[in-house]
Amino acid sequence: MSLPALPLFHRIAGQPVIVLGHGEAAQAKARLVERAGGQVIDDLAHGIDIGARLAFIAHDSADACMADALRARGAGLLVNVVDRPALCDFTTPSLVDRSPVVIAVGTAGASAGLAKHIRLRLERLLPQGLGALADALFAAREGLRARFPDGAERRRALDLALGEGGALDPMVAQPAGAVEAWLGGARGGATGHHVIALRSADPEDLTLREARLLGMADAVVAASDVPAALLARARADAQRLPPGAALPEGLTVELRLPG
Repeated sequence: MSLPALPLFHRIAGQPVIVLGHGEAAQAKARLVERAGGQVIDDLAHGIDIGARLAFIAHDSADACMADALRARGAGLLVNVVDRPALCDFTTPSLVDRSPVVIAVGTAGASAGLAKHIRLRLERLLPQGLGALADALFAAREGLRARFPDGAERRRALDLALGEGGALDPMVAQPAGAVEAWLGGARGGATGHHVIALRSADPEDLTLREARLLGMADAVVAASDVPAALLARARADAQRLPPGAALPEGLTVELRLPG
């Protein structure tokens, strides 16, 4: 059974990364490291000496994999052993690359094939110009701060623009200058207190509007019996409040179970 994992993006540009083994599996990991700008080191002791923090191990021998994994982990490195999830501190996801937008699809080592086919579906859905949209939003940061000095208001304005059917919907190819044109007339997003009368404890029963509100909320009001699966649809940094609590400014969503 696969264990839950915390997805992270690890910057390795210019850094040494150990890749041990021969054959296609080791070569694939080396290409992955090089694509991210890392320096491939094929000697464990040397890699440890120069401060490597990650190690990929792809020996054919299970005993060799175990031995090098123990040595690397003992030196404080995070270890990935190809095709041996029980020996891994981290796994490598299947990637959709619209640089600087990168979407990682992982299964905690359960099935690389499943991750690949999810990636292939996403490849067809995402516009090739998604990276250009990200770059334009980055370039517009100062203008966005000037128009919306308050961080929460700025986030709500972006939620409105980037949401489905919005002026900057990321699932629709955007023309050059779209961000600048939007910023010239940008308006704030949803605020106020919205009550969602849940029909069940299943997140799939949320309507699209309810799921969108929950995902954008600055605060979520919910009793202790509201299932974690529903609360997981809210932002991780959204406030969690009990029923009857004083409501903050911004967008608040209250979840009420039936009965």
